[in-house]
Formats: sequence, C-alpha cells, structure tokens
Amino acid sequence: MNDFQIAGESVAPGETRDLKIKISETYTGDEIYLPLRVIRSSEDGPTLFVTAAVHGDEINGTGIVHDLMFGDALKLTSGTLILVPVVNIFGFENHERYLPDRRDLNRSFPGSEDGSMASRIAFIVMTEIIKKSDYGIDLHSAAFQRTNYPNVRGDFRDKGVRRLVRHFATSLNVDGRGPDGALRREACKAGVPTIILEAGEPWKIEPTVMKVGVQGILNVLIGLGMMEGAIQKPAYSARIQKTIWMRAEVGGILRFQVNPGDIVDKGEVVATNYSIMGAVQNELKAPEDGIVLSLATMPAVKPGEPVCHLAMPTKSLASIRRALAKAPKRGLYRKVAKDLASSVSPA
Repeated sequence: MNDFQIAGESVAPGETRDLKIKISETYTGDEIYLPLRVIRSSEDGPTLFVTAAVHGDEINGTGIVHDLMFGDALKLTSGTLILVPVVNIFGFENHERYLPDRRDLNRSFPGSEDGSMASRIAFIVMTEIIKKSDYGIDLHSAAFQRTNYPNVRGDFRDKGVRRLVRHFATSLNVDGRGPDGALRREACKAGVPTIILEAGEPWKIEPTVMKVGVQGILNVLIGLGMMEGAIQKPAYSARIQKTIWMRAEVGGILRFQVNPGDIVDKGEVVATNYSIMGAVQNELKAPEDGIVLSLATMPAVKPGEPVCHLAMPTKSLASIRRALAKAPKRGLYRKVAKDLASSVSPA
C-alpha cells in the first residue's frame, strides 16, 4: 500500500494529516489556501472525497464535515477519506454564494490552469482532490430565501452514482446530471461517481441537517466497505424523476399550509397569498400529487417568484404513506422536517 500524494505531501497508511492547497493570492500577494484533512486506514480501499461550501454561503455542509472530523463515530477500517470543510474560501469569508468575480464556482468545473479566478480554483480542486478519488459527495443547502428538505441528487445512469445513492439512504433521491460546469457532473465525466446532498438553508448550520448529512456519509463509508456497521435507513426511499416549481401568481404575503417533506395531493392548498392589509388574494394549489422538496422562507413575494418545489416520486404516494405510518414518530427525518418548518410562516 503506497503513500497517498496530495497538496505536495505524502500521507502514509494509517496516518491522518491536515494539509493546505494554495488556490489563489490576496491583492498584497499573500497566499490563500484551501484546508483539508486526509484520513487513511492502514488497509487498502477506495478513496472518497467530501466537499462543502462550494457555494460560500451554504455552510450546513461545513457543519457536517466538522461533525465527522470531531465526532467519535468515524472509524475508518480501509481506504482514504478526504474532508474539505470549505471549498469557496472567498465566498465563505464574505458570506456570499459567489466568488469576488461574481462567477459561480459550481458552474466552473473542470476549470483551467490559466482561466478566470473561478476556473483556476475549479481546476485545482479537480486536479488535487476529485481526480485522486474513486467517489465523491458534495454538500449543499438551498439557495437564498429557501429551505430544502434533505435530498440526494445524482446521475442515475452512472452505476457508481446509483451505488452511492443507495448507500447514503435518504427519503428523496433526485435523478439528474446537474447543470453544465457543476462539480458533480464534471466529476462523473472524469470517472469519479459523485452525488450531492441538498438540505436546509444558506447561512445556517442546522443541527438535524447535520445529523442527516453525517448519517448519510457514514452509511456510504459502511456501504463502500470503508467502515464497519449497519446502514441506517429512513422510513422510505423514493426516486424522483420529475419536479415542478410552483410560483406566486400575485404579489403579497404568504402563509403555508404545508411543511418541507409533506405529501400533498393534487388540488391541495400549499400556500395562501394575503394582501398587505390581510385580505385573501389567492390560493396556490398543487398541480399534481407530490412531496414538498423545497419551500420559500421569505413570505413576501412578487408574481413569478418561487414558492414551493414539488417532487413527483416514481413510487406511489399510498405506499409512502403506509411506510410513514409504520415509522417511529421520533425518527430523524420527522425531526428535520419539523425543524425546517420553523423557518416557514404557518397558516
């Protein structure tokens, strides 16, 4: 078993090291580094990377990586784990999604050595981390003024991606390649099956979201044979191949009749739109049967703004309802749904 080469350093079998990769420089010429931890078992096995905060304001993933780093549940028995708590250092420093050049790092992969700032950073991450791995997990939260019920996304045409999705074991699994230039899409093109977790809100580290992320990553490590233990599964697991954004039809103030993760029937009222003086103006009704994947957290809306993201599972809603009825009332996914709902104004 050879040493693992990364960031110009060697990490020996059985060794754990905190390292830094130079990614840019300040205006004064000081070097800016990407911090990471490499954990190696003394036994050979796959290499898995876990990245967070590719969007600098999506820091739930940073909390998840920290829990893995400092908790006592992570006991690697084979292979190598690369943990990157923050990829977009610039955005993280400024509490911003984007880089200082206003480019989206998650639309800039695989990058290039002599391109824009975003392209150069993407190239370094691709070369130093992604291409040295066998599998990857990229951690994200919802965009500004939204919250996401935990869901995993990946290109189900890829056998390795399907394996990661199965092991991670979330309730909702969205099938899709991802946008051009996204880390997960370009990693898969490079032969490194990669999935993303979407959960919670930006600018927050939410305790139950962290638990979902940590449990899912530990599940993957167990499934890949890198850890001992049993995979923890939710009450149900459903594949999603179709989603619909419900948008505001008039300007006003929203009150929701549903929470993240709720099952809704076609025609059911999802949100009521009130005038500034409190008169009911409009009811947004579900266009199809589905599950609430994402909700707006800003109740004030203008026409066309996103209100609710509905997911249509390939599995019947009746079977999902039966599974939920049998599940423990205090399960993790029930708890995270309740916590996420606290950011949404109820009717």
